[in-house]
Amino acid sequence: MNPTPQLKLRILFVDDEPHLREFMKTELPRLGHDVTVCHDTRSAVETLARATFDAAILDLKMEHDTSGLQVLTHLKQVSPDTEAVIMTGYASQETTVTALRLGAFDYLTKPCKLADIEGLLFRITEKKKLSNHAAALQTRVVAAEGPGRMIGTSRAMLPVVQFVETVAPTDATVLITGETGTGKEVVARSIFMKSHRAGMPFVPVNCGAVAQNLAESELFGHRKGSFTGADKDRKGMFEVANGGTLFLDELGELDKNIQVKMLRFLESGEVRRLGDTESITSDVRVVCATNRDLRKEIAEGRFREDLLFRLNTFHIHLPPLRERVEDIPDLALHLLARHAKRPAESLVGLLTSDALQLMMGYYWPGNVRELSNAMEYAWIVSGGRPITATHLPHDVRNGRPAPMAAPTPPPATLPFPTQTYAPPPAMIAPAPAAPAQPRGKTLEDVEMEYILQVYAKNNQNKQATATELGISLKTLYNKLHKYEDERQRNAG
Repeated sequence: MNPTPQLKLRILFVDDEPHLREFMKTELPRLGHDVTVCHDTRSAVETLARATFDAAILDLKMEHDTSGLQVLTHLKQVSPDTEAVIMTGYASQETTVTALRLGAFDYLTKPCKLADIEGLLFRITEKKKLSNHAAALQTRVVAAEGPGRMIGTSRAMLPVVQFVETVAPTDATVLITGETGTGKEVVARSIFMKSHRAGMPFVPVNCGAVAQNLAESELFGHRKGSFTGADKDRKGMFEVANGGTLFLDELGELDKNIQVKMLRFLESGEVRRLGDTESITSDVRVVCATNRDLRKEIAEGRFREDLLFRLNTFHIHLPPLRERVEDIPDLALHLLARHAKRPAESLVGLLTSDALQLMMGYYWPGNVRELSNAMEYAWIVSGGRPITATHLPHDVRNGRPAPMAAPTPPPATLPFPTQTYAPPPAMIAPAPAAPAQPRGKTLEDVEMEYILQVYAKNNQNKQATATELGISLKTLYNKLHKYEDERQRNAG
């Protein structure tokens, strides 16, 4: 088995003793590191202006020179990620405390052994590895889940986007409702990324995926020996998320006993581990999501009404995909880019008009999650070539078209302005003056008839038409150009 590769450090060594500088120039490369040596503060400052280092070993007191603490202060100003080590023959508790307060990683007392230096550099490499690993994980999370931003400019999504901008900078509790697959976690992440907690943890918990007998331990933690199998202390998610945001998905799945402890946290900011006698304070913003009717759950005795009152400070209801059809092209391209692991800009035009027409006429019972699966399927089947209708999943190719009746609004028992959505007129009914719809007419046909009627009513003013329809001017241009191309093709 090959040994784990040693991380090579770029090291700056500053000392006024010539023999020590020569020693470091020889021995540090033998340990696998690069080293640059300087004999005084001035040369060290000049070197820092030209290069960056992973670590710096600084002599505390150099003859006829300034203090190494001044070099440390300058180093942390110009290169805060460089780990600094103070080396001195005059160590004192006061000096050590000062160096650590200024940001030093550790200190060495002269004379020191090479083994001491090697051990200290090993600790620095381990810290660097952890930092690099965390950065790599964050990159992979963003690549896998997207940047935490919402896609959509439809009339149905506009109130959601506007409300997220308003509520995100606060610490208020947010309840997100909507059908399965509508993107509730994306909204939660968007709230997190736009908040002042964005640099702290975002901890998602799927309450429906946690066994009921383990849910309390998962959320609130436990002490060793508090139940069979508790062989060590464990932090709960409320502690793990300290300083950040805890996202509780499928909230309606929580047992009522857990709901009591959750209510206590929301009211006091305190949690108590299983088996513990003292509470722990945790600074956490809570964002919840559910696809259940919580009022119905309350009526049937499965959810606490007082918890709903506490959670429902701000309520965002996400519309299903069938109510935001005009967002499908942008959503499909975004999801396709994620599965293809390519920039969306490089895939523009890959979705053909016949594929888009089928997707915009499909009902999407699985909402955005189903659209994501369809884009993964199409990308694989098409082999990276333009995606036509034949590359779409069977259900999309042969599924029923979206119903023309207005969608059922969210329950009136969870009132908030953002939860009442007016779907685009084209999604509600055909033009008033249009004759009865013949069988076989697609949703796109009906939508185009309505667009043309509004266009004529506004005397071919495109901006006024786009405003009335609740779509962007670019979307209107695209629809009109597509209609004209098809009309000329049919006429020919």
